[in-house]
Amino acid sequence: MRRFLASSIGVTCAAALALPLAPSGAAAAAAAPGGTAPAVTRAAVTNGAGTPGSTQSLPLQPLDPDRASGAATFGLAPRSVRSFSLVGVIWDDPAAELHGQVQVRARAADTGVWSGWQDVETHNADHAADPGTAERTSGRARGATAPLWVGASDGVEIRVRAESRSGSDSEPKAGSESTPLLPPGMRLELVDPGEAPPPQDTPSGDTPSGDTPSEDTPSEDTPSGDTPSEDTPSEDTPSGDTPSEGAESPDRNPGEGTGENTGQPSGQNPADGSAVIPADAPRTGVMSAEATAASAANAPLAPLGATEIPALNRAETEEEYHVLRGTEAAGQEANAGGQAPRAEPYIGPRPGIVTRSGWGADESLREKSFVYTDKVSAAFVHHSASGNNYTCAEAPSVIRSIYRYHTESMGWRDIGYNFLVDKCGKIYEGRAGGVANPVLGAHTLGFNSNSMGVAVLGTFSSTSPPAAAVTGVAQLTAWKLGLHGMDPSAKTYLTSGGGNLYGKGTQVRLNVISGHRDGFNTECPGGKLYDKLGTVRSAAAGYQGR
Repeated sequence: MRRFLASSIGVTCAAALALPLAPSGAAAAAAAPGGTAPAVTRAAVTNGAGTPGSTQSLPLQPLDPDRASGAATFGLAPRSVRSFSLVGVIWDDPAAELHGQVQVRARAADTGVWSGWQDVETHNADHAADPGTAERTSGRARGATAPLWVGASDGVEIRVRAESRSGSDSEPKAGSESTPLLPPGMRLELVDPGEAPPPQDTPSGDTPSGDTPSEDTPSEDTPSGDTPSEDTPSEDTPSGDTPSEGAESPDRNPGEGTGENTGQPSGQNPADGSAVIPADAPRTGVMSAEATAASAANAPLAPLGATEIPALNRAETEEEYHVLRGTEAAGQEANAGGQAPRAEPYIGPRPGIVTRSGWGADESLREKSFVYTDKVSAAFVHHSASGNNYTCAEAPSVIRSIYRYHTESMGWRDIGYNFLVDKCGKIYEGRAGGVANPVLGAHTLGFNSNSMGVAVLGTFSSTSPPAAAVTGVAQLTAWKLGLHGMDPSAKTYLTSGGGNLYGKGTQVRLNVISGHRDGFNTECPGGKLYDKLGTVRSAAAGYQGR
């Protein structure tokens, strides 16, 4: 088995990055219900060949009240706008909720055809940093709906209708306790994901790894390249180390990874001897300081600038596990002395993971430092509630849009989820800091500490998740929980940071693999995906060899 030392030495050049423009205080105040504020465009300048994304922020205007209920209504009449692919509504106070209905229509950029009205999930406050944390109290956080992917569009119409208080049959009077107030400062966010730059090593005409997977073909898009049965542990999956608590430095001690000897000269195609670019080929062009730091956090698993962390089989994963923990030498010494051999870990094979570089993250949008928690004792499964109208080839664009929405529109330090899984089962790195490390996320309000958040791209309230996506979640959790000695089929205790189900400081007994609704009173991850968590637990335990 050949091992490679993932070097953290690379070409580092700090690029001039434009700071995102945020609405001024005066503009935000003017955007309250009944007021107006100027439209704002937030864009970032990026290095590389990719097209930078942007966000158009349009203040909502009062519309005629709803005819049937008389409820207050805000929105925008149909209008042409610059290209966008994802929408959402934000408002000033992150603690305020939008009690009402949000619906949008979009005009397809390629055909000019308007869609029907589409509902936007309004209950999204449960996806957030824990109360009292620096991210929560930064002064940048805003309230928001869930994002909705609508595809490339150049026209939009929106209506936000307040709901009447329950038990009130007559039209409520302004200023009364029963007035169904909408949160002040509502703005429509139109997000253009831009285009990810291809790896500089990719020959012209080739498809960069991680950007355009084969659409809706699980065999091409599952983490290990196949779709194993639920009870048969995959032979293709990885591992890493557990960092120290609370460290904010992006620097990590590099470890060793593994690769297989195919008998072919390095860099040649076994079929015709032509040059090939490995799935984890690093970018060799100029990388910004932020991009270098994000990639270096994965140095034990892949070279600097890699677009994908390759899958490992079980033996390779176990070997890497011991190497990273320094238990290999100890086990060899014990065997030489006639003592019992080292215990093999319960860990699933490491799945292939598309890195932030692979899905085209603009690293200038996030905060520079990384924040870690103690360990990963539980995994919370979510759905992104962004709709199912995307192809697997579009998944990187969806993720770039959600990332921009979380950072630019909602004011978070980075994308909230630790990992994302598309409908074809492909796994993507989420919040920066290293996929093997216990990165503190913003996904389950009250339970972000000592946990990880995994979001399946889509909405699964009434639609069943694809089998490939369920398999991807099982493979990911089998590996990541195995790094921390956790049994996916067991239960664990977490301490609540405060929420609507459990008060701050409450010790809560939860499944090691839980749904978001287990820690917070929410519909997430959707009833259909929640019903699959039993399958995820048993499959993940099987991948671990339990």
